[in-house]
Amino acid sequence: MAGRKLAAVMLLLCAVLVLSACGKRGTPQPPGPPDQVTFPRVYPTR
Repeated sequence: MAGRKLAAVMLLLCAVLVLSACGKRGTPQPPGPPDQVTFPRVYPTR
């Protein structure tokens, strides 16, 4: 009984950790149409 609860908690913890890593993929892009972007450089990472 305790083993099943522990397994369920561990599974839930793993699912939460995997889903918390979800986010927008790729490099940040400036908003707006590409032809109207004034500075087409990459955003700084710091």
